[in-house]
Amino acid sequence: MEARVLVGTFVHATRQEPLLVLRAHALGVARDGKIAFVVPETQLQETLQRHDWSGVSIRRLSHRQFVMPGLVDTHIHASQYSFAGTAVGLPLLEWLQRYTFNVEAKFHDLEFAGDVYTRVVRRTLKNGTTTACYFGTIHTDATLLLCDIADRAGQRAMVGKVCMDHNEAVPAYKETSDEAVRDTERFIMAVKDMKYERVHPVVTPRFALSCTRETMRALGETARGTGTRIQSHISESLEEVELVRTLFPESENYTEVYRSSGLLTDKTVMAHGVHLGEVELRLFHEAGASISHCPLSNAALCSGTMDAQAVLSHGVKLGLGTDVAGGYSASMLTAVRHAVLAAHHVGLAAHRDVKDQTLGYREAFRLATLGGSQVLGLEEVTGNLEVGKELDALLVDTEAPGSPIDIFPDDSWEDIIQKFLFLGDDRNILEVYVAGRDVTPRDEPVTSP
Repeated sequence: MEARVLVGTFVHATRQEPLLVLRAHALGVARDGKIAFVVPETQLQETLQRHDWSGVSIRRLSHRQFVMPGLVDTHIHASQYSFAGTAVGLPLLEWLQRYTFNVEAKFHDLEFAGDVYTRVVRRTLKNGTTTACYFGTIHTDATLLLCDIADRAGQRAMVGKVCMDHNEAVPAYKETSDEAVRDTERFIMAVKDMKYERVHPVVTPRFALSCTRETMRALGETARGTGTRIQSHISESLEEVELVRTLFPESENYTEVYRSSGLLTDKTVMAHGVHLGEVELRLFHEAGASISHCPLSNAALCSGTMDAQAVLSHGVKLGLGTDVAGGYSASMLTAVRHAVLAAHHVGLAAHRDVKDQTLGYREAFRLATLGGSQVLGLEEVTGNLEVGKELDALLVDTEAPGSPIDIFPDDSWEDIIQKFLFLGDDRNILEVYVAGRDVTPRDEPVTSP
């Protein structure tokens, strides 16, 4: 890969600024895919001389194009993609029993698994998701196939083999505690042996309702012993919270179930957290654990509305997730829109002044990019356009053919970016880059092996 320079408008988030627009700037991408410099265009020639980049390729963006960081989906069930857009409206536990477990049980068939996984990786990349944190199923070989498909497509991914040794709803879709732990260890070692550059294993107990205490404790030890990240679900619905209280009466709250099992650490991301209280948010903060906010899924499954402002005010790391197929859209732009609307609903219910909302479109943009990288422990690698990070980025054209966006002469750049976040779709995403490499899905689909 040759070094190159992009010149035009760049948009990203930093720890200090949720949305920063850099107009008339130049960004240099080194041969290793890392960002070598970001400077005003007036300093480009001097910078090229300093880097000894004479003769480097320079590409100038058009008037209505900009480059932004790739989107980070911190929670998505790859195995549920085949029925995304259906089965909307049932409560969580009924939805799992009637649809989800039966579909996931089919993934023992590697041909079926390969087809679904190829399509979800392609679809998420097409929609600008450069990093995805995937749930697979209990089937180790199928989940290893997902890792291979993500790697060959060029997507940065964290992938988990689901563990569940308790499932009364669909007895055929569960494993023993020994199988869950043994196959998780096999999965982790197999992924590490493949030496993928950007695909990593994640220890994945489905949630406390489908795992015994014995299994959760053993998985906590596995995560600690292998240095592997952890993902699961927490406090998605009130019915779920009540059942956890019944099953684990020795624990003060849902969060304590995970903490006492060694599953709440600074490498943990828990999806949802809709009904977490003050004590539990403090436990998250103390542990350094993260939450994936999945607002579309929470609405579609009638689970409730998470108070993102409360989570952030407790210093808990927060990212966004699509939660396919509980969330019907695999686009992180949809997650951004629903996160903003969810914050408005919570604010109205709490009689907050709209000016006190901390989750407008700027903050939602940060959560979908830099925030997601922080949640997944990738902040030093990706998440924004800072020098030294790998270039995970989208080339956006707000006037692309068929664009759903109308731009007017008086629109400012913030107007244009806001229109993309609320109105744009994959037609506006011309190119997708991971570590500087073009991974845009083209006409020919990525095929499973």
